[in-house]
Amino acid sequence: MKKRSILIIDDEKIILESLKMFLTEKGYAVETASCAAEGREKFGTCRPDAAIMDIRLPDGDGLDLLRELKTNNNGIPVIIITAFHDMDATVKAIKLGATEYITKPIDVDELEKAVFRATKLVGAKEKGRLPLETDVAYRKGKIVGNSKDMKEVYKAIGALSENRVTVLVEGETGTGKELIARAIHGNGLYREQPFIAINCSAIVPTLLESELFGHEKGAFTGALTQKRGRFELAGEGTIFLDEVGDIPIALQAKLLRFLQEKEFERVGGEATLHSNARVIAATNRELWPMVQQGNFREDLYYRLSVATLRVPPLRARKEDIALLIVYLLKKINRELHKSVRTVEEKAYRMLTAHDWPGNVRELENVLTKAVLDTQGDVIYEESVGRLLTRSKRPAGREGLARPMRSLDAVERDHIMAVLEETGWHLGKTCSILGISRPTLRQKLKGYNLPGPV
Repeated sequence: MKKRSILIIDDEKIILESLKMFLTEKGYAVETASCAAEGREKFGTCRPDAAIMDIRLPDGDGLDLLRELKTNNNGIPVIIITAFHDMDATVKAIKLGATEYITKPIDVDELEKAVFRATKLVGAKEKGRLPLETDVAYRKGKIVGNSKDMKEVYKAIGALSENRVTVLVEGETGTGKELIARAIHGNGLYREQPFIAINCSAIVPTLLESELFGHEKGAFTGALTQKRGRFELAGEGTIFLDEVGDIPIALQAKLLRFLQEKEFERVGGEATLHSNARVIAATNRELWPMVQQGNFREDLYYRLSVATLRVPPLRARKEDIALLIVYLLKKINRELHKSVRTVEEKAYRMLTAHDWPGNVRELENVLTKAVLDTQGDVIYEESVGRLLTRSKRPAGREGLARPMRSLDAVERDHIMAVLEETGWHLGKTCSILGISRPTLRQKLKGYNLPGPV
């Protein structure tokens, strides 16, 4: 097996000799250069697998040489060493593509690990599993997958985009339910009309009705002007109700009426309004058990599920992971201004072996962190291994455990936060908290909170 070759560029003779001896004993073929010009020449003649270079050289700036080498030598890993603890130089070196930045006096164990990682990147590049030349172009909102299950999803999108029936999209968190809803809308006859998404679990129940259907001026405390709701704003477009299972039972009747009659009233209003908006709902919960438990209206369930589209979890379509990695790396490179080309074979096997409880969203999160952790253009197994081990931990359990607090303490802090957000406006605070003004006054008094009571 061919030895990995290392070029060391440093003007200190003792550094060159000691590092050459150390790395030779570790099994590397080592060349040395004492200035930038000699280093440039040896780069051209011996074509090393990695380089170790001082940032300050007698005949030039190491950062300039680094820029030149990274541009002209196909991304060969470069480890910077320096006697100067300079933050600006460190930042510049990393931005220019340095794989590592090590200060003198050199810790040989740290250097050995850095050289191992750098030459490992070269090996991964040679046998990289997923070069980005793979035929998958990045486009915002694109749905990616060639598996049998995903082909069925594509067929369903095509069929549903030809009509305006109500659709229920079922699937676990992170599977891309909103992307599918947008695809149905974007391929339909009314694609030029608005697509309005609303997360039903992210809005307090007392405000959700106003968000969906609007309200009249003076309908409740804080309603200083008339407001048009999402159904009214959508026109003949699409309303996407994410986490529809979290809609309060009292509001479900009003949604049912809209689905049946296409009409509604604003909160506090008397006029009946009409809307031709199409409804696509999504849920990561099973709605039928909620119906049986009395938490979801049976008639609303049937109205929402005129057409049902189930999105497969990532663990059920692992043959799509390779394509997803390529696509997501292109997206992440654009966002982070990086140029990661591929994933090492062992790292790829780890990614395909993982069950992905968070689905595509979790995969994107892991790849984003891995790209940030990668100085070269290859993601290797150490980065992926750390991230996947961490992702298996229960949420909120990393590091030191958070001290447990009483429910009263949590409620008190939340009330204070809402009061400060509203400028101690009691009406707005009551609307956000979903409680009456007497109840708020009682809680302020009970918690000995300052302010108007």
